[in-house]
Amino acid sequence: MKTKSFAKKELEILKAINPDALVLPFAKEILALCEAFDKSGQSGASAPYTASVIAGTVKKLMLQEPICDVTGHETEWVDVGEMCDGSIIYQNSRCSALFKEGIEGKAYYLNAIAWKYNKDVFTGEVYIDDKSFELIGSKQFVKFPFKPKIFYVDVVRVPITKEEAERRNLHYTEDINNNCYYTIVKDARQLDEVFNYYEKLMR
Repeated sequence: MKTKSFAKKELEILKAINPDALVLPFAKEILALCEAFDKSGQSGASAPYTASVIAGTVKKLMLQEPICDVTGHETEWVDVGEMCDGSIIYQNSRCSALFKEGIEGKAYYLNAIAWKYNKDVFTGEVYIDDKSFELIGSKQFVKFPFKPKIFYVDVVRVPITKEEAERRNLHYTEDINNNCYYTIVKDARQLDEVFNYYEKLMR
């Protein structure tokens, strides 16, 4: 059976069972894509790989994510200074989390590192350790050509009183129960992989 024929039958069954299914308004486009897939002459070996690549590409495009390397070319940048208190800030038109300050400024990616604490994942600044108390942020400088990539790094929370944190001028967090803590990287060796990919942005 042709892919398009199979898809058409499945979509009809879906419509009968669940007429409000999210994909039904896109049935025409899905069938057109399946028809093109049929005509591409995929074999049993290549079909799963090709289907995965197509699905991944469509997903990225719908989420407005680049499907090939960001070059950093001048045509990719948009002046967003008016939205940033008049500062000279440029945003990349192909990757919305990529910025630079000034035309010749170094580009940085806001989501280079995501911090993991148990099931929580967040961005922002944490300490590399509790000896030097050097802060490291989620945003890091990029190297072109650039492919957006997020590294997930484990962290731990160290309890501290608000008074002690302020006395020591530490970057701390106070939760809804008024408990205070500062956050440090659990294993700094996890950062090695980050800085093989990104250039470290000094705070």
